[in-house]
Amino acid sequence: MAKFTSGINGPFTGKVGTVVGCTWKGIPYMRALPKKRTGKVSDAEMANRKRFAQAQAWLKPLTPFLRTGFKNYSPTSEGFVAAKSYLLKNAIEAIDSDFRIIPKKMKLSVGELPLPAETAAIFNIANGSIDFTWRTEKMLDTSMQDQAMLMAYCVELGRAIFITTGAFRKSGHDELIIPNSFRGKQVEVYIAFVAADRSRQSDSIYLGSILCEG
Repeated sequence: MAKFTSGINGPFTGKVGTVVGCTWKGIPYMRALPKKRTGKVSDAEMANRKRFAQAQAWLKPLTPFLRTGFKNYSPTSEGFVAAKSYLLKNAIEAIDSDFRIIPKKMKLSVGELPLPAETAAIFNIANGSIDFTWRTEKMLDTSMQDQAMLMAYCVELGRAIFITTGAFRKSGHDELIIPNSFRGKQVEVYIAFVAADRSRQSDSIYLGSILCEG
């Protein structure tokens, strides 16, 4: 049963006939009811389901990071959903009957905030950390209080270490302490920045695949 929320001419929630009234971020819309499947699933459909499943699994450990990185990505999509759309369009390729996600083609943050120059990351054996560095010159349309967003993702373990409110832009460096389980593993490393007032964020930069030496 549907309910009118703003009078007879306003939007509604619930089911009416073959459509459902819904809202997203305060925007009312309608969608069709799903139809019951009767035919056989084609090979192409099975491949597409596998592609979606791999994208879902790859992104799942990154969900909290993506909420910041893909904030306000579009009027109808942000966070995990927007990141999944980006991955499927830009960072996955078919190999025989399987699919492979390409970390260097994936962005974990998309935005207009300018990035500092000469970003880099290395594994610090003595500290057991991934050490990040960047240039600290004042840049147009930025604040020295912008904060680093750091990511180290061990795809093999399906586990990520990250922070979305790291060191200030003015500091030029920050670090992620890795857990013992990452020792001897490759991690995919990214950096981005979020504005001091949290109103926007930068694109992320892929800093490479780093071996966390034992």
